[in-house]
Amino acid sequence: MGRTNITHVSDFILTGLTDSEELQLVLFMLFLLIYLITVLGNAGMMLIIHLDLQLHTPMYFFLSHLSFLDLSYSTVITPKTIENILMSTKYISYLNCFAQMNCFVFLGTTECFLLSSVAYDHFVAICTPLHYPVVMSTRRCCSLVFGSYLIGFMNSFVNVFCMSRLDFCNSNVIHHFLCDLPPILALSCSDTHDIEIVIFIFAGFNLVLSLITISVSYVSILSTILKITSTSRKQKSFSTCASHLLGVTIFYGTLIFTYLKPSKSYSLGKDQIASVFYTIVIPMLNPLIYSLRNKEVKNALIRVMQKSKASKKFK
Repeated sequence: MGRTNITHVSDFILTGLTDSEELQLVLFMLFLLIYLITVLGNAGMMLIIHLDLQLHTPMYFFLSHLSFLDLSYSTVITPKTIENILMSTKYISYLNCFAQMNCFVFLGTTECFLLSSVAYDHFVAICTPLHYPVVMSTRRCCSLVFGSYLIGFMNSFVNVFCMSRLDFCNSNVIHHFLCDLPPILALSCSDTHDIEIVIFIFAGFNLVLSLITISVSYVSILSTILKITSTSRKQKSFSTCASHLLGVTIFYGTLIFTYLKPSKSYSLGKDQIASVFYTIVIPMLNPLIYSLRNKEVKNALIRVMQKSKASKKFK
């Protein structure tokens, strides 16, 4: 294709979720409330885990990083979305668009492998409890977290490098409320076939590898739980696994629906709904799913509040 019609855009226009002023007001209030709950829930979890020594265990070490990722993930997307709801023209610069895309690909990929680390932690705790302190050592936990961030960085680097080679000739209007991979691919006038293959391979590899780790872990966990004779231990194990599996199902389900398909099958309505879930709603739900329902966290919160009151009395 000739280069004469190529336009090097300096900004994009996001169409947002709706043109209805009534719905925009509802969405503004809803997303603002969700973001506030997300910040309080995830920041609160990190603070409680940091302050309470009884929560200085591998599982809560992973959960504190999960809270950090969810808080960062939501902050990358939600404030800009809320701002755009109030704006008549929803501009985002070229650099900010690709920075936003780079950040949420990095954070999303990292979260996939961090969820795998949580599943592995549950596997060791339930299937080989006597070896747990040795297997889940501080060094092993740090390696798992560092590896998750490293894979996330590598995936985001490859994705953004590929996307930065795209040309835009006919329009700069992104039919979405954020700079996501599918709508930008659909907008480009370049031949995106090779880029789609690369993105599909990397996204598929990351999703499949992390899902295999989770699946193998939980097959072993389920087999072990069924052999437990104690009813209380069995219920506690099932409760822990059910919470994690619920979070995994919601997170992976929306990611697979959005990314593991050709850009030609991109559907504005369906993909936007899926994107709202994994960028805005899930970061709010994760503290509830993984931590705030946990008695250990509730007890830790009580201890932290009691220590805070006691320290004020001595001042």
